[in-house]
Amino acid sequence: MAATVTHDAMANAIRALAMDAVEKAKSGHPGMPMGMADAATVLFRDVLKFDAADPFWPDRDRFVLSAGHGSMLLYSLLYLTGTGGMTIDDLKQFRQVGSKTPGHPEYRHTIGVETTTGPLGQGLATAVGMALAESMLAAEFGDLVDHHTFVIASDGDLEEGVSHEAISIAGHLRLNKLVVLWDNNSISIDGKTELAESTDQVARFKAAGWRASHIDGQDPAQVLRALRAARRSDRPTMIACKTTIGFGAPTKAGTNKAHGEALGASEIAGARQNLNWPYEPFVVPDDILEAWRAVGRRGKSKRNAWRRLLESKPVEIRGEFERRIAGDLPANLDEVIGLYKQKLAAEAPEIATRKAGEAALKVIAPAVPELVTGSADLTGSNNTKVEATREITPTDKSGRYVHWGIREHGMAAACNGMALHCGFIPSGASFLVFTDYCRPSLRLAALMGIRVCHVFTHDSIGLGEDGPTHQPVEHLASLRAMPNMYVFRPADSVETVECWQAALERKTSPAILALTRQNLPALRRAHVKENLCARGAYEISPANGAAAASIFASGSEVSLAVGAQKILAEKGVAARVVSVPCMDLFFEQDEAYRRAVIGDAPVKVAVEAAVREGWDAIIGDGPFIGMKGFGASGPYKAVYEHFHITPQAVADATLARAHA
Repeated sequence: MAATVTHDAMANAIRALAMDAVEKAKSGHPGMPMGMADAATVLFRDVLKFDAADPFWPDRDRFVLSAGHGSMLLYSLLYLTGTGGMTIDDLKQFRQVGSKTPGHPEYRHTIGVETTTGPLGQGLATAVGMALAESMLAAEFGDLVDHHTFVIASDGDLEEGVSHEAISIAGHLRLNKLVVLWDNNSISIDGKTELAESTDQVARFKAAGWRASHIDGQDPAQVLRALRAARRSDRPTMIACKTTIGFGAPTKAGTNKAHGEALGASEIAGARQNLNWPYEPFVVPDDILEAWRAVGRRGKSKRNAWRRLLESKPVEIRGEFERRIAGDLPANLDEVIGLYKQKLAAEAPEIATRKAGEAALKVIAPAVPELVTGSADLTGSNNTKVEATREITPTDKSGRYVHWGIREHGMAAACNGMALHCGFIPSGASFLVFTDYCRPSLRLAALMGIRVCHVFTHDSIGLGEDGPTHQPVEHLASLRAMPNMYVFRPADSVETVECWQAALERKTSPAILALTRQNLPALRRAHVKENLCARGAYEISPANGAAAASIFASGSEVSLAVGAQKILAEKGVAARVVSVPCMDLFFEQDEAYRRAVIGDAPVKVAVEAAVREGWDAIIGDGPFIGMKGFGASGPYKAVYEHFHITPQAVADATLARAHA
């Protein structure tokens, strides 16, 4: 850094760019970037390990702006350090359609953004997964992995419930390379945080096993001391940075007026005077810009040293590390699964698909060492822990199974962080009904296009006695409606392993495997060479002769459809059965395939122990046998009978439509 460029000048460059961009857009949040500019300057200039020339360097420190509404802080830093090709013109296009600078940071959209943030609490919870992935990868690859995850979080991030789940599991697992800087400005949208909040956040973090302390967030010396202490900590660290929102603004600083709206021309003029920043909008003097660009170059020597270290490793270790970071699946996976499917076809096990999933994992997990499974305190029910996935503990990160505790939302967010970190394919697990508890994180996984393969068991009224509180009826339709979320509902053991394979092969999409509690018969006894589930739907049981009806079903109801097919055959009506394990994949197939699978039978019927939404695209106005309300408590066969989801009901509906 040039000797003549002061800390204040570097920090004020962030403040000026933030308020100028928000003013030009007439939209945005200038207050947080202006308040946290000092802490961010110290972090990037003196602590953060990164090289602006290689924003994808695997051993870089991760920076997560959990307070995503303050996106101009991050965009300003990317421009100033020369990261990802961010230009001053990009900053001028803040919040405009097609720009690199959307209102909240978006992963994949803007180079240098480590995760999509904005929904409060998500960045902090996602960062937990990043820190966990770092510790696990370090346990496996040693000195190739040694970096920290830094977070800037707001009052709002800490108020959201997911933050409790996140800080709790991070403290328990002793993720000492996780550092959170809390922008403690005491202001929210409505006014002072004291309107609704009086939690002692430092005490709260300490109670969860963190190292936590108060500092003046606008004193660079205090910030640096706190960050250096955090890097030496044996626990995760929270630094409560006392700041003034909108620092420098003459009348709006320290008020909610600085939070989420443009400051206005007169206020910006006053801020320029207060900050001793006499430059035109979007102008950063050459000496200040060069000081920042030097920060961006600071990590080059460390990155080059790391590259030499990687090249010094045995070819097997280097190749495996690079494969894992690239996200490429093992070359032999298709062969491993192919042999296993032949075995299943011969044995024809009649088991629940949750047990079929466990059996599949016994084959897949040894073949895919990057697969990390876990459960939100339902290990014995979800069946996602197998011999190859030894447990992660606070003192041993060399395993591949995470006990997340009863923290569905935190689990899903942390799984996102593990996927974003690279090196792992994470898989959380719970009951399907509890996707309601983690939907925001599921949605962000779909939005970011990351590979997370969740297992959600107890997928319908078929779970039985636990009743309607635990019986999902609207969840399949709701999750299928989410763009880029692939929902798999297999019908037997062969379909289950095929769905696992299809989910793993989707490099830029999350997936959900919805699995049953109740046993199901083996239906796929032939045609196991091709992964038919990867096409979303296929004819699993052809008609005997020209089909008068096509019956469509997913999961546990495919066997009911086959039962209805037999009843209809006894009545002289030829019907075919189509299994639809993944609607999303089916709708992506070419038109010729879709037409062939849907067929031209005059009657089209669907059966699923869930609501109808989504099925009309396949059956039109044909009969649907399923749920119209919530479930009931009782043995699962009795529950199916109670709601008239039976082979006879499917056959009766088919005949009624055929004779209409």
